[in-house]
Amino acid sequence: MTVKPDRKQMKSASRLYAVQALFQMESSGQTVQVICREFETHRFGATYEEGEFAEGNVDHFREVVEKAVNWQAKIDQMTDRALVAAWPIDRIDPVIRALFRAAGAELVDMATPPKVAITEYVDVAKAFFPDGKEPKFVNAVLDHMAREAQPAAF
Repeated sequence: MTVKPDRKQMKSASRLYAVQALFQMESSGQTVQVICREFETHRFGATYEEGEFAEGNVDHFREVVEKAVNWQAKIDQMTDRALVAAWPIDRIDPVIRALFRAAGAELVDMATPPKVAITEYVDVAKAFFPDGKEPKFVNAVLDHMAREAQPAAF
């Protein structure tokens, strides 16, 4: 018997997919439309020999990816201000850069409470870097970005 994931699990999966999509867009040069269609067709709830992909919230996924692209310059500037001067955004790992852009979209132009966005994207960082220091780094940078984007929430 297959258990349908709850709404929170679907949003969490869509955040992971958004980071992957933004990474793929940057590395391949493909458009938002092409990448979103590919993910929606081949990832959301798909089953392959290697396993099953989680069901995601397609609307949330699209909104995060599209807003990350639309607000990329502002998000990248916020990220740069949160990073040490010697490490501008273009020098960090491309997966983490995609993660900051996805999280930044939620912090800048979505109704996601900052603490929820931070927690969710730190969890995404843990999925990509389970044994590294990256999740702590992501937490610190996102906290700085959240305080800048939504100071009234703190």
